[in-house]
Amino acid sequence: MTANNKKKNVSVALYQPDIPQNTGSIMRLTACFGVSLHIIEPAGFVIDDKRLNRVAMDYINHLDIIKHPSWTEFFRWSKLNSYRIILATTKTDQSYLDINYEVNDILLFGRESSGVPEDIHDQSDTRVKIKMKDGMRSFNVSSSCAIILGEALRQTSES
Repeated sequence: MTANNKKKNVSVALYQPDIPQNTGSIMRLTACFGVSLHIIEPAGFVIDDKRLNRVAMDYINHLDIIKHPSWTEFFRWSKLNSYRIILATTKTDQSYLDINYEVNDILLFGRESSGVPEDIHDQSDTRVKIKMKDGMRSFNVSSSCAIILGEALRQTSES
């Protein structure tokens, strides 16, 4: 499933995803945009689950997917390769529109059921959120990914 990108670009990471349909949608999104997808295990389902294939459809052959066995391994790899980790969370005041994205950014999204633990908040280089109407809990993770990734690519793409 790995197609190895030719040049560095913004990428997406999913921390222990637990809903296969959302992961499948994000797989399709990253394939269409030509960005890498990092899966930080353990996931709440088997990554090659047939529900994933149904959502990712024929895009699966266009994926650049990298699996990391744990947060520790992913974090070590990201720092060795000079990536900046940008965590999407509701626990910040900084809007995703108020930062300058760079090609070495990894957009990190937490578990649908519980987000990420506090220590991962602390280890992230920056945190961003999508502002919503008061009283709303959060967007679906695949919608959040599309919104933030779209802005990051708008800022970093060569046009």
